[in-house]
Amino acid sequence: MALVNILVLLAIFQFIYFGIRVGAARGKYGVHAPATTGNEIFERYYRVQMNTLELLIMLIPAVWIAAMYWNSMFVAAMIAIYLIGRMIYLSAYVADPKKRDKGFALSLLPIVVLLLSGLVGAALSILKTGI
Repeated sequence: MALVNILVLLAIFQFIYFGIRVGAARGKYGVHAPATTGNEIFERYYRVQMNTLELLIMLIPAVWIAAMYWNSMFVAAMIAIYLIGRMIYLSAYVADPKKRDKGFALSLLPIVVLLLSGLVGAALSILKTGI
């Protein structure tokens, strides 16, 4: 379970890193707070950060629920795929938003797998022990 916790923390640090990239782009392209538009490249970094936040809010509870019922190495592998997917998403989206699909799929698919795993694990637990 320690590896799962470390990888969840890495996902949070990755989100912080994306925020730092947004701040750097804000300065580089002259998009002053509170504006979130004004330069296309800045907007790409901003969308990567916001999309990551949207997924992170699903990832963390899915991880902890799935980890209650399934092998921690399986859960850790799902988080690792998510982290790799997010980095691919960042690179692709900033270069050309039309090429973000692979990174997005590699980010979303592990979350869906973890959600389904948690649901199946909880259902099996109910069937085994009752509510």
